[in-house]
Amino acid sequence: MIKRLVVLGAGESGVGAAILAKQKGYDTFVSDMGEIKPHYAALLDQHRIPYESGRHTEPRILCADEVVKSPGIPDTAPMVQKLIAQHTPIISEIEFAARYTTAKMICITGSNGKTTTTSLIFDMLRRAGLDVGLAGNIGNSLALQVAKEDHKYYVIELSSFQLDNMYDFRADIAILLNITPDHLDRYNFEFQNYINAKMRITRNQRSEDAFIYWSGDPIIDREIRKLRPAATLYPFGEENAQNVAFVKSNTLVVEAQQPFELPVALMSLKGKHNQYNSMAAAITAQILHIKNEVIRESLTTFAGVEHRLQYVATVRGVRYINDSKATNVNSCWYALESMTTPTVLILGGKDKGNDYSEIDKLVLEKCHTLVFMGLHNEKLVEHFSALGYSPDGEKRYIDTHTLADAVQACYEAAHCGDTVLLSPCCASFDLFSSYEDRGEQFMQCVKQL
Repeated sequence: MIKRLVVLGAGESGVGAAILAKQKGYDTFVSDMGEIKPHYAALLDQHRIPYESGRHTEPRILCADEVVKSPGIPDTAPMVQKLIAQHTPIISEIEFAARYTTAKMICITGSNGKTTTTSLIFDMLRRAGLDVGLAGNIGNSLALQVAKEDHKYYVIELSSFQLDNMYDFRADIAILLNITPDHLDRYNFEFQNYINAKMRITRNQRSEDAFIYWSGDPIIDREIRKLRPAATLYPFGEENAQNVAFVKSNTLVVEAQQPFELPVALMSLKGKHNQYNSMAAAITAQILHIKNEVIRESLTTFAGVEHRLQYVATVRGVRYINDSKATNVNSCWYALESMTTPTVLILGGKDKGNDYSEIDKLVLEKCHTLVFMGLHNEKLVEHFSALGYSPDGEKRYIDTHTLADAVQACYEAAHCGDTVLLSPCCASFDLFSSYEDRGEQFMQCVKQL
């Protein structure tokens, strides 16, 4: 009997899942409450997959044997609630795709650093000549790659939303960089619900698998003690007897397999957070028996990722840095920690239940001016006013509601030798379609100064 698979959401992951499902003989239907982008509609037409946009037709959805749900659709969505009520299995695209490949799965999650670490690992594997695909939150749909050009290895960036709907999936190598409050609006403002989602990355792992994690995170440490993962543990962090990677005398040391050392000054990615990202990547490469010279080449030449501490331009002696990918407070903390000059900081966007006190010390230490950019800046004004920032004080804030006004305010407030840092702490969806859109517009505004 042919199984009916319904895909909710016709973006990168949904369309990929639909194409794989059609290839594997499923009766496949795609439904999206929004408008489907022309590129994805053309792919569905090309593969003769029926779909609808702008609505969810209940009779065509509720008869599904199984549903693949886009990670962007919350469980509180009315159609999802009806599927849950009738006990229809709901899974992620990653879970579905993994059924049809025997590839090694290298999976990365964390509140911060996962895109950089994922990209760095992919760079190492590709330099080593391995047959590798990039998937998840970056790269192409895992399902589409499995359908069209299945690889022997996949490096997969996983968000908490993707992990929520993964049940039988098993990571050969799981990497957990950190856990700090994020997306609490999606998790009923319960931090533990978000923690539980992140810890699912080690679900189903066996003793022959690897679990790489930052040992300095007290939440991860607590959860490991509680859950006791079956995988072999590879902790990294400060120099101690436990960690297999650390910095000693300004040298990155990795001892997961063969000894590896590299002076921190030679690493292309700067900042303590990138030292941790590099440790996780190098441990992964060693587990996969990649040669030290390849690891060294990658760590010394890797250019980083777009919208993450990305240099834009220098205008009148002021450096402009695009860190639009900093969509939570902890990510902004890492950006500020890497600043070495007086800073004008742009904050604001869609608040996700943020606690800005985490960056108070660094803001006071590094930032003479804060520029708020968003439709609703009241929470930012209230918090940083209490910290001593005011519209006309020595420590100053400027309240703006468009990107152009924010960049102009920075231009007027910054002095030669300063850095203007866009590291918003917030999601982009009040003024922009994505953090990429926000970053691109910021760079355009800077280049017009």
